[in-house]
Amino acid sequence: MTIPTFDRAGLEKALLEDLPDLLAEVRDRLAEHWPDYAAFLDTDRDAVLGPAELFVHRLLDMSLANLRNPEQTTFEQADAAVRAVFEEIGRTQLREGNDLTRLLTAFQLGARVAWRHVAATALRLDFAPDHLAALADSVFVFVNQLSFSAANGYLQEQIEDAVARERRREELADLLLAGSATSEALRSAAVQAAWRIPETAAVVIYSGERSGDHQAATTLVARLEPGALPIRRNGLVVGAIVPEPAGPGRRLQLSRELAGMGAVVGNAVALAQLPRSLEIARIAVRLRTTGVLSGDPVFADEHLDALIVWRDEALVAALRDEMLAPLEGETDAARERLAETLASWLRHFGDRQAIAQELSIHPQTVRYRMARLRTLYGDRLDDPDSRARLFLALEWPGP
Repeated sequence: MTIPTFDRAGLEKALLEDLPDLLAEVRDRLAEHWPDYAAFLDTDRDAVLGPAELFVHRLLDMSLANLRNPEQTTFEQADAAVRAVFEEIGRTQLREGNDLTRLLTAFQLGARVAWRHVAATALRLDFAPDHLAALADSVFVFVNQLSFSAANGYLQEQIEDAVARERRREELADLLLAGSATSEALRSAAVQAAWRIPETAAVVIYSGERSGDHQAATTLVARLEPGALPIRRNGLVVGAIVPEPAGPGRRLQLSRELAGMGAVVGNAVALAQLPRSLEIARIAVRLRTTGVLSGDPVFADEHLDALIVWRDEALVAALRDEMLAPLEGETDAARERLAETLASWLRHFGDRQAIAQELSIHPQTVRYRMARLRTLYGDRLDDPDSRARLFLALEWPGP
């Protein structure tokens, strides 16, 4: 196919010479509704001229291609260099806090102004009608392609910004849980993570039946308010740091957010004490898993007595073995009855009637059992320290 004569060199020279007037008109048209863009055209003229000249070169490339094959004016004709320039424009708009819709609308306005200048220049150079048609088609197709590139850059920057922000939030959580960072380091990390430093915080961790269900932990963290910092271990979400967990209405809010998720909420502490909140939450997870604690979610500060007693399970077992050793010679049934009676005797400070009522037995039965217990334990039942240790051994008999 013979390509019609197309005075590319003459048109390109004329359009490049006209660029300052074209940009001035675009600036004036933008000034009313997009004064920041108009100001940018004034203050960053050199930064604008480069993409504008590139636009002219590629526009003429597309027009010639359109004359060869009008059905194939495609995005590929806007080559990688052009796409990269306008993707960076889109990225810059996000960094500067500008809205994508405003940018694309400004592009369309610029396209209309550009077409008027291109058409006027082409007519002055006596371009044929089919050449004008090819130019018109190329202008608007090319601007749409550039708009797509800018939008893609904007969205990619958004995604990368979100990923970077999430990474900074995770790094801040690690810093807080390390417990060794200086106040200045924490302030700096909090600024980078866009996190307002609270007076107190707590650790929330997953304690579901399926300890390997990391998706459940991710869902748990996603339910929390935006101020929560995700905690990752080995690349997987395992919990979060929540600010001001004891603030007005916060417990109710956390209860609703975490309902049914198998979560444990550590106690509220100053930021420097967050490693302790994590340690307490982990103990609570273990006790929830073994059935010592119940609730969904479990708030650790409601179970501090159990946490203190069960912090070291081996020590609790050792205490129980020591304090209940005098009952070892009894039958299983007798041992159970005597332990039950002794626990009630300790709870009711020896009140025989209260013990009988609690255990649904006759006071004489209480008297008989206590006589047997005194035979087994001797003076230890009158020793305050021994009674305290017996109480712990009987009240926390194990999962």
